[in-house]
Amino acid sequence: MVYGSKKGAKVITHSSIRSYANWVPLVSVFAVCTTLGAAGYHLLKSIEIPGDYGWDYATADTEGRRLYVGHAREVVVIDLDGGTVVGSVGGGTDMHGAAVAREFNRGFISQSNPDSGSVVIFDLKTLARIAEVPVGKDPNLIMVDHKTGRVFTADRGDQQVTAIDAKTGRWPAVGPLNGRTEHGASDEKGHMFLNLQDKGLLLRIDTQALRVLDTWNIAPCGQPSAMDMDREHERVFIGCRSGVFAAVDGNSGRVITTMPIGLGVDALEFDAAKGLIYVSSGGDGGSLSVFHEEAPDTYSLVEKVTTEAGARTLAVDHKTGNVYLPVGQRAPAAAGARGRGALVPGSFHVLVFSQ
Repeated sequence: MVYGSKKGAKVITHSSIRSYANWVPLVSVFAVCTTLGAAGYHLLKSIEIPGDYGWDYATADTEGRRLYVGHAREVVVIDLDGGTVVGSVGGGTDMHGAAVAREFNRGFISQSNPDSGSVVIFDLKTLARIAEVPVGKDPNLIMVDHKTGRVFTADRGDQQVTAIDAKTGRWPAVGPLNGRTEHGASDEKGHMFLNLQDKGLLLRIDTQALRVLDTWNIAPCGQPSAMDMDREHERVFIGCRSGVFAAVDGNSGRVITTMPIGLGVDALEFDAAKGLIYVSSGGDGGSLSVFHEEAPDTYSLVEKVTTEAGARTLAVDHKTGNVYLPVGQRAPAAAGARGRGALVPGSFHVLVFSQ
């Protein structure tokens, strides 16, 4: 593919293919155009992001037309319309992801520090840091409950939930848990749903009293990870690292159905207007699974498309339907070493898939 740079980002587009058609071999042009013109989800472009370090969650602010990408030392901000990097919120050591509260013009970033955790609060317009609030060790989840005006984190170190007042930045309540927390979602009716990944459990929590109301075993969903929900019908959607997507009744905890997905899932998002559920998995070469909610208890696979190895998180622009997947290539880990290998220099980018 041919890249053209603009404002620090490299973008692949249909026009760039046409511009270089004079010297690209005819067979290659035919193959690329066939892929881009095929029905279903396909790679629209790729946005390169500088910085040879890890990544985590992405969040699309459809109304504000910005994409926030957790990129270890910073959260990178991308213009959804132009596909270009427009800024960042930095100064961190391991910034996981961002949540947006437009009603307060504030964004919130979950951040793991060497021996603690915190939430960075920033201005949505200027991207300037406003404050930093201490929370438990290794906060992974960051989400806004608009009913209470609270921002919730769930950390894996101290195994607790922290509630922060989105307007004032004060943290009024902390609730201890007993398990490795992962993703969560709010029904905006006074409840927060949270996975305990190591226990295979789903919690329903009172977002005002910060009290666990229900604890449900959601087998055969093993290692529940990514989560979103259909708030109208009280259906919780979970990406399970056992290799399935699960739909769960948010009133009873009943597992309605499970359907196969790729391994290594780490993000899931529901588009209520379209009735589509997007699930990203980084294993087995990387895949994007798209399901359709035919009815609250009936689901079908729309398509499963290959993305790129390691593309485990995603964000959906609900205006265009484009799906954004951050990913970079990693070198093989050293012999005997634990964890992932180092990021290949210059390889971090965001894939943009479109229908």
